[in-house]
Amino acid sequence: MCVFPVLFALSLLYSPIGAEVSDTDLNDLSEQQNAVKINKCCEPNELMIDSRCRLADSINKTTWEPKFKTEDGKDTKMKYFRYVPGVPDCETTQQRAIFSLENSEDELQLLSDGRLRHLIHHLHNSGTVMEDPLLANSFSIHDNIPIPAVEQPASYDHAQGKYCLDKIFMSKTNITALYALVCVPEVKINWSDTDFIMKKILNPLFHAINMILLLLVAIIYFVLPTLRDLAGNIITTINVCLIFAQAADLVRIFTELSNHVSFMIADIVLYISLLGVFFWLNSYGFYIWKTFKSRNVFLRVTDVRKYCYYSSVIWSCVIVMTGMAICAHFLLDTSNNPYRKTRTQFSSSILTDDYEQETIGWLGIAIFFTPVAFTIIFNIFFYVTTVKVIKRINIYGRIHYKLKGCFDLFLQLFLILAIWWLFLLLSWLHFDGLVYAYIVVNLFQGVLIFYVCVLRQSHVTFLLRKSCCYAEPVPTGEWGDEMTHMNGGPYGY
Repeated sequence: MCVFPVLFALSLLYSPIGAEVSDTDLNDLSEQQNAVKINKCCEPNELMIDSRCRLADSINKTTWEPKFKTEDGKDTKMKYFRYVPGVPDCETTQQRAIFSLENSEDELQLLSDGRLRHLIHHLHNSGTVMEDPLLANSFSIHDNIPIPAVEQPASYDHAQGKYCLDKIFMSKTNITALYALVCVPEVKINWSDTDFIMKKILNPLFHAINMILLLLVAIIYFVLPTLRDLAGNIITTINVCLIFAQAADLVRIFTELSNHVSFMIADIVLYISLLGVFFWLNSYGFYIWKTFKSRNVFLRVTDVRKYCYYSSVIWSCVIVMTGMAICAHFLLDTSNNPYRKTRTQFSSSILTDDYEQETIGWLGIAIFFTPVAFTIIFNIFFYVTTVKVIKRINIYGRIHYKLKGCFDLFLQLFLILAIWWLFLLLSWLHFDGLVYAYIVVNLFQGVLIFYVCVLRQSHVTFLLRKSCCYAEPVPTGEWGDEMTHMNGGPYGY
C-alpha cells in the first residue's frame, strides 16, 4: 500500500511537464497572495443604484471593473486583485462622498498599489450634471469638509482601507458615474491662518467664556433669596437655556469629528434651547406688560404658582414645536444632500437606506425659528404698549419702580438676544466676514448679559457685597425684592 504513493511522487519528480506546471502554480499562488486589495463599496456582484447596492443581474447592469493608473497617470493592467467590500474605517474623522463623471471637477484614479487618487480640476464645469439630487451641493448650515490639496492640480491620495470605490447609476438622470466614499484626512494646523484661528481657537474660547459668565448670572439669581421672585426665576431660566445653547453650538464647531449622532443631538439641543430662551423672554415681557396694565398690582397669585404656570405653558409649546420639527425633518424633508447625509452602515448584500443626518434640514429649522420670529414681534408689541402705559402713570409706588427696573432689564435682554439671533442666522450664509462677526457678537452676548443683569443692577451688587464681603445674611421674603421694598429695604432701583 505504501508503494503506490512513492511511485507517484517519483513520477512527478522526474517528469519535466510536472515540474513546469508546479512552478507556474507556485508563481500564480504567490501573485494571488500579493494581489492588490481594492475597497469596494458593494459586493463583487453588485453596484450602486442611487443610494442602494443592488445585484447587477437583477437590473441588467454590469458591475464595476477597476481600471488602474500608474503614478504618472498612465493606464496599466493588474493580473491579480481582490475586492474588500465595505465602508472605510475612518476612526475619528468624517466620511465624504465623491462622484467622478465626465466634465466634473472630481476625478478618481485607482493606482496600481491600491491607493485612490482624488484629482480636482477647478476649470471643469459640471453644471449640466448637477441636476441630480445626489450630485447637487445644496445649501447647508455647516461648512463642507474640505480635502487639502498637496500639489497642482489639487489632489490627494487615500491609502488602502481609507476609501471604498464602486460604480453608481442615478436613475433620475440616467447618469453613470464612479462613486467613492473616502475618509477626510486630518488637516495640518496652520497657526498663521486667520480662518483657523477665528473658527477653531477663538470661537471655542469665546463659547467657554460665555458659559462661565452665564453660569455666574444663573447662580447669583438662584442663590440670593431676594432675587428668587418671578422675574429672577425667569432670568435664571433664560441663562440656563443659553448655557445649553452655547454648549450645543460648541459641539457643532468641530465638524471634522465623525460622531454624526452627536451633531444631530447638538442641533436639536441648540434649537430647543433657543426656543426656550425666546419663549421665556416673551413671558418676561408679558408679565411686565400685564402687571402694568392691571389696576391693582398687588392682586396676583404667588410667584411660585405663577412660575409653574408659565413653565407648563412654555415647555409644552417647546415640546410641541420640537416634535413637529423632528417629524418634518425625517418625514417631509426630501432634500438629498451628500454633504449633509452620511452613510452609516453597509450590509453584506445591500446598502441600507438608513442615514444618520448630520444636521437638521431647512424644513425643521424653519419650524424651530418661525416661533422665535413671532416672539420678537410680540416683544416689540409689549415694549411699545408698556411704554405708553408708563407715560400715563403719574404716581410711582415701590412696586412700580420694581416693575420699571424689570422693564428696563427686559428691553436690554431683548436687544442683546435679538441681535445675537440675527447674527446667528447671518453666519449660516458662509461668508467669512459674517461668520467672524457672529463669533465676536457671541462673546459680547455673555459679557453684556452679565453686565446688565449683575453689574448694572445696584440692588444685585449690594446683595453681593453684603453676602460676600461682609458675611451678613441677606434679607429674605416670600415676594423677593418687592417685599423688601415694601418693608423699606436699604437699596433702591
